[in-house]
This record gives sequence, C-alpha cells and structure tokens, in this order.
Amino acid sequence: MLAPIIAKTIQLAISRQREYLGDASGALLTRYPEGLASALEKMDGDKEPLEVANKATAHLYIVNPLKGHESAVNNLYATHPPIQDRIRRLRAMATPTA
Repeated sequence: MLAPIIAKTIQLAISRQREYLGDASGALLTRYPEGLASALEKMDGDKEPLEVANKATAHLYIVNPLKGHESAVNNLYATHPPIQDRIRRLRAMATPTA
C-alpha cells in the first residue's frame, strides 16, 4: 500500500534533481550562470497564477506555475525545486573560487 506513494515521492525527487542538472548544464553551455539566474528571477517575479496550469501540466513549465501553493509538504510533491534554491545554486556557479 505504501509502495506507490514511496515510488511517486522518489520519482518527483528525481524530477527536481533533473531541474538542478538542467540549470547547471545550461549555465555551462552558455558560460553565463548569472544570466540564467536573472531570467529565473524575472519569471519568479510574475505573481499572477496561470489560469491554464494545473497539477497535470505543471511539469511542462520552467518554473512552478501553481503560485500560492508553496509549502514544505507541497514541495515534497513538486516537480520543480524551489526557485530561490535554483537561483542560489546558479549564483554559486558564477562566483569565482580562488
């Protein structure tokens, strides 16, 4: 009975990891992680929810289209990691290490 719930939780965790990997790949490809972080900030700045988005289509968007539904429990079942974490990771890639 718990197996489907655990399997779905693992699947969604993998989806979030793929988002992070996609961000990192894009930053390496463009060699401009700050630009990607800035783009994510602009998308996050739009506070109006998309009326056509629903849980079935949320995975097709670059950022989570279901505004106002962020919480620890919802993040566990989200297809996208929190946008601020993605921005923080991209900015960390842009920071030179000496």
